Amino acid sequence: MTLTRSQFHQQHLEQAQAKAAELFARRTDLKGAWLGWVAGQLYSLSPAEYASMVRRELQRLQEGTPASP
Repeated sequence: MTLTRSQFHQQHLEQAQAKAAELFARRTDLKGAWLGWVAGQLYSLSPAEYASMVRRELQRLQEGTPASP
């Protein structure tokens, strides 16, 4: 059974938020090297839709905006 985009998003949102928080937490440790490191981490994620979700969550964390329900 193939998931719709909405179903995929609903099923993987918490996981993507947790992964983004994990990656974001490394920012202070890695300092200037974080951006290159996190790009490599995002590149290794699959499927691409999931990687995009994690990237959007990272952007949200950087901007300090609250998570969507």
